[in-house]
Amino acid sequence: MKFNSKIASLLLLLASCNAVNKEQEVDVVAYQQEIEQWHQHRIEELKGDNGWLNLAGLFWLKEGLNTFGSAESNDLVFPKDKIAANAGFFQVKNGVVQMNVRADVKVLSNGNEIQNEIIFHPDSVKNATITHGDLQWFLIKRDDQVGLRLRDLKSKSISEFTGIDRYEVDASWRIKATMEVSPEPKYIDITNVLGQTTAQLSPATLVFELRGEEYRLDALEGSNDELFIIFGDQTNEDETYPSGRYLYVKIPDKDGHTYLDFNKSYNPPCAFTPFATCPLPPAQNVLPIAIKAGEKNFKGYSH
Repeated sequence: MKFNSKIASLLLLLASCNAVNKEQEVDVVAYQQEIEQWHQHRIEELKGDNGWLNLAGLFWLKEGLNTFGSAESNDLVFPKDKIAANAGFFQVKNGVVQMNVRADVKVLSNGNEIQNEIIFHPDSVKNATITHGDLQWFLIKRDDQVGLRLRDLKSKSISEFTGIDRYEVDASWRIKATMEVSPEPKYIDITNVLGQTTAQLSPATLVFELRGEEYRLDALEGSNDELFIIFGDQTNEDETYPSGRYLYVKIPDKDGHTYLDFNKSYNPPCAFTPFATCPLPPAQNVLPIAIKAGEKNFKGYSH
């Protein structure tokens, strides 16, 4: 009997599961479908309006006047043919940012046309999103710096995107982990690509075993039912993103157990754009092993 390639791949996956402990056994077909659905959702998010592929600029504002437009003479140079040569300016004073737009340049703030408006205040709960044609921008704060993040919703990075290379789905990389919780609140230093370091709460350390060796990963707060992990491993540089990858895991159950599904390891935003401010793995989360699962390095963006 001649097997087609799909059946053959499932048999290979089934064989890989033989190395998994019985308590980790999964329905191979259902598991592969789950990972494929997860990856498809990941791609849709990357290409969406709030994704990372459409970023067109990140500008750190200085105190005082910051001009913007498509002309090279501006402090903030926006994409050509997307906005007027000289569109206006941002006035920064003591952390407050006011946007002033020329009368012939139509911009919307949360759907309403504006000309002069404060768009960032240190006490603001949520900052305005500004739109002009295909362009969209908003302000972010990193440590003591305020920056303008610019999107081009019709960016070529979206239309030219062809996907992300991945390792083959392998259920043996779905590994049971045990949660350790410090008796006192534990904070770990997280440094981003800008060199800024902040102490962030680490609610748990996840301990797991692989090939007879024990490893540990400090987790950060994620969503209500997940923990967030930033990790590095020996595949970085040659096969995966040089600065590590990210992973979400479910909050451990009442017995303190969860699963690290490395098939869902994914690239940080900085793999796709120079306009992100990604956190880097803390030293203790750089594993001395190769995690050959999840996303490989993205080839579409030259660093």
